[in-house]
Amino acid sequence: MPTSHDAAPGAHSRSRRPGKRVLTAVISALTALAVACGGGATGGTASPPAAAAVTTPSPEEQAMTPVADGATGGEYGVDGPAPPPAVDRAVASVAARDIVFDTFGGPPLRLSEATTAQVASLFNRIRPVYRAEYEPASGGDWLNESDLVLGYSGREQAYAYPVKFLNFHELVNETIDGVPLLISYCPLCASGVVFDRRVDGRELVFGNTSALYQNDLVMVDHETGTYWFQTGGEGVVGPLTGSRLAPLPSMTITWAEWKKLYPDTLILSRDQGFPIPPARYERDPFGGYGETVARGRYPFPVDESLVSDRLGPADIVLTVLAGDEEKAYPLEVLGHFAANDVVGGQPVVVFSSDQGPVGVAFSRVTGGRTLTFEASDAGEFTDTETGSTWDLRGVA
Repeated sequence: MPTSHDAAPGAHSRSRRPGKRVLTAVISALTALAVACGGGATGGTASPPAAAAVTTPSPEEQAMTPVADGATGGEYGVDGPAPPPAVDRAVASVAARDIVFDTFGGPPLRLSEATTAQVASLFNRIRPVYRAEYEPASGGDWLNESDLVLGYSGREQAYAYPVKFLNFHELVNETIDGVPLLISYCPLCASGVVFDRRVDGRELVFGNTSALYQNDLVMVDHETGTYWFQTGGEGVVGPLTGSRLAPLPSMTITWAEWKKLYPDTLILSRDQGFPIPPARYERDPFGGYGETVARGRYPFPVDESLVSDRLGPADIVLTVLAGDEEKAYPLEVLGHFAANDVVGGQPVVVFSSDQGPVGVAFSRVTGGRTLTFEASDAGEFTDTETGSTWDLRGVA
């Protein structure tokens, strides 16, 4: 259940009223099931799967495969641009055997053993959104108040992406305020991050390989065929290996809390032109998955050298990146708490809430001075220097 929060120009500007102060957010990513996702691009896996032929999808799975274009409007239509070129396996930062395809009914299939035809047949078996359709907040009446959304706030408008929808589609290609965005979510890691889709000035569009690395979603860009490790936004196989997508401001939070912060939010519609009954999104097929991972049972290979006694495999953490340093904050341990810290030489604070749990990270430097925070009543936070009260948006 990730959160990414960044100091994007204009972010949260709709809250900048006279007399208000807004903290500058620092890059962060909230990742649930952190050990199951694995760490950076390192090799080594456990429980190697057998190679397999790709099986015929069930009727339910066939509903997720591409249909004729034109079901919705938009730059690309429902199916997106042309499929990506075949991945160049000669350029990689990870071993091809460690990237494992879900064949949807058959044994897993390693990239090192997969044919080009098999790889092509699995592309977008889990269908991304290439042009998003939205509704007013009232369109989220199918959600429970405690259901999670991945929230993004633009300059003038906030957007909510229900995790129950992302469970089935994982990727949303979007452009907001002129910024090409990728809303990404891996149900196996409960890890959601919003990225800028531009790399070295080139705009990329992302599809789904149906593969996993360290039990985490592997994405592919249509332009170069590069494979990308979702939680890190890192190219791991293909021409753009070693490139990184920049995380952008977002928050994984309960629907009730998001509406409280952004009452005028739009919400991603369940009707994206896919032949899927809207009621299907109301169930959560991953509801008990965290308990399975907590017992050390992973559906796809994981480098078990990443597992330690410091955190459980299913613990929810906020990871903060500032400068060249990263730190992880276990949100379920923190509860409602303000963690004052220094990361990469930058004074930061993590606001943690027990409603979710949820965490966001900000710079503690505002107005030329460094503030110190503590948790206050009603889920808010107070700085000791001025006595101001702050909310989860970093707004006083």
